[in-house]
Amino acid sequence: MIDAARSPGWSIGLGRSGEIMATRDSGEIGLPWVVSAQRWGRGMRVSLYRPGDDVAIEGDVIGEIVGNPREMGRQLRTILEETETSSK
Repeated sequence: MIDAARSPGWSIGLGRSGEIMATRDSGEIGLPWVVSAQRWGRGMRVSLYRPGDDVAIEGDVIGEIVGNPREMGRQLRTILEETETSSK
C-alpha cells in the first residue's frame, strides 16, 4: 500500500500504532504537515494534521479509502496530491 501511495513532496511510512503516516515539510523546523490513515470499518480513515497539531488525537478527517491494498494506496496518493498545504 505504501508503494502505491508514494507522491512527490510527501514522505510515507508506518506510524507507531501501525497507521500509515505521510509528512510534508511546512517550512518550520519540526512542524510538518501530517496525513494519517488509520484502520476504520472495512477500510481506513484519512486525517490531516496542520503544523503543530497533536497527532495523538483525532485530526481533521479528509477522506476514507477502501479496497485492496494497491487500490487503497492509489486512493491515498490522490488524497495527498489534492491536499492543500502552504508548502505547495
